[in-house]
Amino acid sequence: MTGEGGTKAPRVPPRWFVRLAWAVHRGLYRAFGGRVGLWRPGRKGWGTLRLTTTGRRTGRPRSVIIAYLEDGPDLVCLAMNGWGAGEPAWWLNLRAHPDAEVRLVDGRRPVRAHAASGEERTRLWARWRAIDPNLDGFAALRPSGTAVVVLAPRPGGGAGAEPAEAGVGGGG
Repeated sequence: MTGEGGTKAPRVPPRWFVRLAWAVHRGLYRAFGGRVGLWRPGRKGWGTLRLTTTGRRTGRPRSVIIAYLEDGPDLVCLAMNGWGAGEPAWWLNLRAHPDAEVRLVDGRRPVRAHAASGEERTRLWARWRAIDPNLDGFAALRPSGTAVVVLAPRPGGGAGAEPAEAGVGGGG
């Protein structure tokens, strides 16, 4: 398979490897009490945050660690499911219950999620593409579009106790 301009399409690691890598990442986060596993975006890179959503079926807190970029006060994520088919559970949960909480290196923040569209999506996708030139190639491997998810600050909603960790993808 070739991508745009005749270049070879990017290779996605096997699903088991992606799941294992995130499980190890989550395990390190737990083992070190949250002191390891989260980082801020660098000048040319992305950071990681811990997102806690409300399960769309269970109503229980579900947590997952995902990559993000900062866009002013907003945090921007890609609902890519490891570049596999289907939507990640955390995005399905946010579509049902857009209010959530993120934990960053410097603390917690209540957020409200929405899918970027139009000019906003184009601009934010370009920011991700600047970090990963293979972004369009990876996205082309998915049978459906990849949502650009904006986590905007939510007024009020103070931080509560940390909910229990959930499995890969955050469940529902």
